[in-house]
Amino acid sequence: MLILVISTGLKTSAQKITAADSVMVALEKPEHSPRKATIYSAVLPGLGQIYNKKYWKVPLVYIGFGTLGYFIDWNNDQYTLYREAYADIADDDPNTNSFEELNFEGRWNLDNPRERNQFSEALNRAKETARRNRDLVIISTAAFYALNIIDASVDAHLFNFDISDDLTMKWMPGPVYCLDQRLVGIHCRIRF
Repeated sequence: MLILVISTGLKTSAQKITAADSVMVALEKPEHSPRKATIYSAVLPGLGQIYNKKYWKVPLVYIGFGTLGYFIDWNNDQYTLYREAYADIADDDPNTNSFEELNFEGRWNLDNPRERNQFSEALNRAKETARRNRDLVIISTAAFYALNIIDASVDAHLFNFDISDDLTMKWMPGPVYCLDQRLVGIHCRIRF
């Protein structure tokens, strides 16, 4: 009798545990927010791509910014070099002669006023070209930043888009209503 009571009690407790464990709980999937992805990407480039689980894009974002940053720095160095050389040749002070470093292999005879003037104009053109290139790269960096934000936003909008192979097209005969006549035709229904 004692064994029967003990085994019945164990059986009841086992059923209670099983009953509690077998309840199906539907997990709510958090909604993927395009607004959140856009803000993340605006605050820190690449963070929106991480939020969208597109990890492979993050190195591309930072390689792009690194490359553009390098060209901003290089063009700014060129601009500074040519600006100082142009200022030195324009002031006619013999103590300021940084422009002579840019007269490669004595190509320009700087003692000749005509050639000195041509060299001065060439330095000014080089200075303006370097400034223009630097400014264009800065604008390109701003455009790349905007592209990063747009990419994160579009990716977030398409995050739950079904790209499975379950694209179906069904052809079936059916009636076609044309004016007052009833004709037989083919209907096509595409589901994607």
